[in-house]
Amino acid sequence: MDTISMVLNSLKNKGQDNEFSIAKSGAILLCGKRYKNSEISIIHIYRFEEDTDPAEQAIIYLIRTNDGIVGYSLDAYGVYTHHGNDGFGAAIKKMNMA
Repeated sequence: MDTISMVLNSLKNKGQDNEFSIAKSGAILLCGKRYKNSEISIIHIYRFEEDTDPAEQAIIYLIRTNDGIVGYSLDAYGVYTHHGNDGFGAAIKKMNMA
């Protein structure tokens, strides 16, 4: 898929537009439930690299929980990230790859 909006629209059409967040404790929060890293698998990573504008470099992590819920997180790359030192990167690194 070519654009972030195309991916997000596709996820919405599939009912997979549940955005996850990561608590300071490291727990993954999705649809009102808390999950441990061992209960989550990354099922796809979408990378968007815009040569003309570094501010448009982004990544979408698509995850599935052990009980079948699919969700995502959208973030920017590098200095534009919204997750400086909040544990997001560490939590992503601990997730299993499907």
